[in-house]
Amino acid sequence: MSSRVLRKLQGDNELNEELSDLEPESDLPVSGGARRKQLNINRYDLLNQQSLSESEVKEDDNETEVTNAHDGDEVHESVKRRKKKKKKKSGKHSNVQRSSEDNAEVDEVERSVREVNRLLGEQCVSVVASLRPEKGPPTKKGVLNVHHKYLNPNNELKRIFGSKIIQTEHKRKLRGCRGHVRTTWLVASKDNWPQAAKLGLSMSLQETKPGGIHYFAYEHSQTYRQIQTKFLEAVESLNPDNIVAIINEHPFHVDALIQLSELCKLSEDLAMAAELVERSLYSLECSFHPLFNIAQGNCRLDYRRQENRILFITLFKHLLFVAGRACYRTALELCKLLLSLDPDEDPLAVKLVIDFYAVRAKEYVWLIDFFAEWDATKNLSQLPNFAYSTAIAYFHMSEDDNDTLKADSLLQEALLMFPGVLVALLDKCSVQVDARVSKHHYFGPTAVAKQSPALNQLVLLYVNRSYHVWKESDLLPWLQRNVHRVLDLIDEDPTIVKDYELKRSRRYQGPLPRTICRHILLSDVKGVAPVMEDFSGPVLSFDPLPPLDSINIYEKPKRPRIVNSNSSAVGIFFRSLLPSFNADLPEQLLQPEENGARALPLNGGEEGNDLRQSIASLVGAMRDLLNNIRLPDVPNEADVDENDDSDDDDEQNNYLT
Repeated sequence: MSSRVLRKLQGDNELNEELSDLEPESDLPVSGGARRKQLNINRYDLLNQQSLSESEVKEDDNETEVTNAHDGDEVHESVKRRKKKKKKKSGKHSNVQRSSEDNAEVDEVERSVREVNRLLGEQCVSVVASLRPEKGPPTKKGVLNVHHKYLNPNNELKRIFGSKIIQTEHKRKLRGCRGHVRTTWLVASKDNWPQAAKLGLSMSLQETKPGGIHYFAYEHSQTYRQIQTKFLEAVESLNPDNIVAIINEHPFHVDALIQLSELCKLSEDLAMAAELVERSLYSLECSFHPLFNIAQGNCRLDYRRQENRILFITLFKHLLFVAGRACYRTALELCKLLLSLDPDEDPLAVKLVIDFYAVRAKEYVWLIDFFAEWDATKNLSQLPNFAYSTAIAYFHMSEDDNDTLKADSLLQEALLMFPGVLVALLDKCSVQVDARVSKHHYFGPTAVAKQSPALNQLVLLYVNRSYHVWKESDLLPWLQRNVHRVLDLIDEDPTIVKDYELKRSRRYQGPLPRTICRHILLSDVKGVAPVMEDFSGPVLSFDPLPPLDSINIYEKPKRPRIVNSNSSAVGIFFRSLLPSFNADLPEQLLQPEENGARALPLNGGEEGNDLRQSIASLVGAMRDLLNNIRLPDVPNEADVDENDDSDDDDEQNNYLT
């Protein structure tokens, strides 16, 4: 017999476990450099001479039959297969009951493991099973679910310009970066930013409603409230240096960063303006609650709360800067996040722009799904932007020119419902208007005159924002074909347009909703200015047009009242632009000392600085006033239908509800 078989018979289980993993024909090095000599006898024949258990007897009998039936090489192959199969079985079923001889010498470690499993194993398994979600068919993600990988504009820039260029630029910016930086999804910390200490911002969970909808709210610490009060006073002072001083002392104060970003934007320093917005968003994201998951679309913030509004404003400004870099997919994800924070109210009217970024990002399937899901409750078809953008999405989804029936139907519906879009759109695209179109009463100049001011604002907003989309070579011929088809329908049956005129006369009357005015102010689209009839007062960049039912914890500081005997028209006009302007101050500066009184300094001192700052602020206010003067379009009285019954208020201003 071989030494290995003898050791088995002597019960050397430990050596048996060691040698069972070794191939019998391998030459393994041993200590001293000597090699184990191969045995000249056939080991497999010796298995039939002794047996350790009934299972091994059966295996040895099968092995003997195989040995007698095949040659040596075939025997080796079959045995190898048997041994490999045996090893796999022993690995999968390590706790299977062993033979009577083996059970007598169970390993101590294995016995301990069994004992622990007996005491704790069943309980632990039951707890884990209760926490594990039930298996079932994969659920479809909602239309407002945010994808983390698309929130980083660098990923989109890699697809546009190539990964090597973006990676090189990213490494250059990260060179010399500080040590540990907190991982965030919306923006990443930059090496030139100050170290983020305690910000004084926090987020708390207010309530959880059925369906897993969580309502959160930002909270300000006592220290942060003191800083916020100083910031509000700095805004009222109309001195940008006061805001800069707050940022130098508190570099992550979100409202001050947004206000300074707007000043940088006015001075055309867009890079610095975008970076300040990113720093503000980073500060807000670092204060997120652990349960505030931006990807699920089930987290809500009440826009009425003064502390919550800054997140909406910062996200909107950030997506505008991201879209300015042609990162439309990232802008789309930010729009989805903004809309998910308050989908019922939509305080920034994100529905007026989300379709544009979906088309630019070529997310046509998502746009169609979003329209199908939200149109029944949010009346998306009553918005000009969705009426035309959905038709474009169906057109791009069609396989060929003969498969555009759905797209043609939607575009014709949009042209009939919003005829004022056509001529304005063609003018922006520098396309010569067809003579039949320009002379037709439905698409001619009278179409724009018959529009209400509210509808005219929506049309101008869509045209000035989306006219680049229509410059594609395939869209203009498709538009022209459907315009002529609509004209044919109107000429065949003139009564077809009465229903659309009645809908426009009822739905778009009255002033623009406050949410749309807020959207126009933040978007800053060239050629569009909001018409606000129910608001008077300054428009603040960090909180434009707060809700009428706003929940405020900060009161607006009162400006000091300046008593001035100068009641001239020029003086009154200057004080209306700059309430802190004192028209008598220049005369006081020129007065000499009388009766021992000290004359005010001309070249320096606090009073002189205030005068220069007031004049600089006044010049800036005058520049903004001259740039923003626009005459509203007044419809001609002759174009007003006297028989139009527009007293029904059931459908007024319901295009965003």
